Amino acid sequence: MTIGSGNGNGAGSMTKAELVEEVSRVSDLTKKHSEVIVDTVFKSIIDALHRGEKIELRGFGSFRLRKREPRKGRNPKTGDKVDVPPKKVPYFKPGKELKDLINREAEAAEAADAAAGGLPSIPGAAAV
Repeated sequence: MTIGSGNGNGAGSMTKAELVEEVSRVSDLTKKHSEVIVDTVFKSIIDALHRGEKIELRGFGSFRLRKREPRKGRNPKTGDKVDVPPKKVPYFKPGKELKDLINREAEAAEAADAAAGGLPSIPGAAAV
């Protein structure tokens, strides 16, 4: 399960195991207790969506279901027309505070790059 960026620069992803590790580290709980917490949060979100409920996490965002109408599709192998049934898909809408935080961090990183002359710093290299 991919959660998001694990290294802060937009590259890579944070796995569920890394999320459990982070919860364990910041809360001084065992990894097993942290895993139970992470699993419970995910299961609660999934169960609420399954019941058709919207989940709102203030400052973070909201999860909801979107309905996709039935449509005519095409079998990519044969080219035949097929009926695609209606379905529900989970959707996450980030909250304003989360968007602002992400954009503030991106702006700070751009400012730091500009101050360094646009070049990435090399550890151990002497300044010119």
